[in-house]
Amino acid sequence: MADHDPVESEPSRSDGSSASATHPSSGAGRFTRRGLLTGAGATAAGLVVGAGGGWVVRERLMPAGPTSADAVVTGDETVAFYGRRQAAVEAPAPAHVGYLGFTLRPETGVEQLRRALRIISDDASRLTRGVPSLAMSDPDLATPAARLTVTIGFGARVFELAGRTPPPGVGGLPAFSIDRLRPEFSGGDLLLMIGCDDPITLSHTERVMIKNMRFFATVAWRQQGFQRARHSEPPTATPRNLFGQKDGTVNPRPGTDAFEQQVWGASGGFAPWAENGTTLVLRRIRMNLETWDEVDPVGRENSIGRRLGSGAPLTGTDEFDEPDFDAKNSVGFPVIDLAAHMRRARQADGRVRILRRGYSYDDGVDAEGVADVGLLFGAWQADIMQQFVPVQQSLADMDLLNQWTVPIGSAAFAIPPGCDVGGYVGETVLG
Repeated sequence: MADHDPVESEPSRSDGSSASATHPSSGAGRFTRRGLLTGAGATAAGLVVGAGGGWVVRERLMPAGPTSADAVVTGDETVAFYGRRQAAVEAPAPAHVGYLGFTLRPETGVEQLRRALRIISDDASRLTRGVPSLAMSDPDLATPAARLTVTIGFGARVFELAGRTPPPGVGGLPAFSIDRLRPEFSGGDLLLMIGCDDPITLSHTERVMIKNMRFFATVAWRQQGFQRARHSEPPTATPRNLFGQKDGTVNPRPGTDAFEQQVWGASGGFAPWAENGTTLVLRRIRMNLETWDEVDPVGRENSIGRRLGSGAPLTGTDEFDEPDFDAKNSVGFPVIDLAAHMRRARQADGRVRILRRGYSYDDGVDAEGVADVGLLFGAWQADIMQQFVPVQQSLADMDLLNQWTVPIGSAAFAIPPGCDVGGYVGETVLG
């Protein structure tokens, strides 16, 4: 397999780092609302194409609200691959994500790994623009790009091959008492995280990347997650998990000092392992919806410390109100329980915070109808041991939500800096 020539027309992100802006590709079609109606079926039931590309049936008497062109056609948006930081860390979260963990083959050395990363980086730069990779036999599947991103992460083995010490935590996390980890969801030498608003584009990109890695590594695990469909709620809305909980209320916003501090280690944060590098801990958390269903709303909110509807702390009225952990109720007990999830996740040191990126998973039901569902919890931080571990230890020690959740997968990766056109992600580590 020959190394691919670098693409000639892919631009770097204009500011060299931020991928939060999306770019329309040329030639994207525009459809009128009338053109999306079809035949007698549309007359009878009101069939329209939604943002996700599927047909949605509306009640005949239900008035249809105004629909913008962007709400109908979203696949023409792209996120630039090249830049000093890997794009997905700061880009808006897509609707779907796929995590691929790989185990390097024993015969894979530094030269082979460099070659693999060059191929992956080149293909990723093409696919994220909606351009087929050079070896593709089905180029029509390269579009729409639908804000596709491909992120590369390194486990401890990559650093060992390079003769370097892995960042703290990447070589292995402490054991947490609540963990019931399974090998099919844990560990890994190399990570590819693929995000996209379109599940077909995501699936196709996964297949391309798996084929690229076939001679260099085996697949250790594959995990897929989802959030709400694009445009089903405002883009600034905090996503909900399958408990109905708003997950990520206190996340820092890209472009702020807090984001730079917590994720990249700048602005007085913990020192990053590499400039423009960060880390990711991926936890697969199984949720017991059967027993959660038995808990009344008051009990659910008490376990979280927030109101399920608004996401506001129990001492406030707005989602983003600062909680009052000293407040007492009429009988003298804390309004926010001492073991409430939000209290346990809060650390006194403002630097000890993480960027939470949660995606739900649904792996079906058993013969009795019990669902295998949960959360793919991604924790992004500059330093795993000084940020993620204290928070996770506090939750493991005493979090009311532990009654309905159990971590069954865990993996930690260093996320290297991005690259320029003609380069590859990982060259700062492998040379």
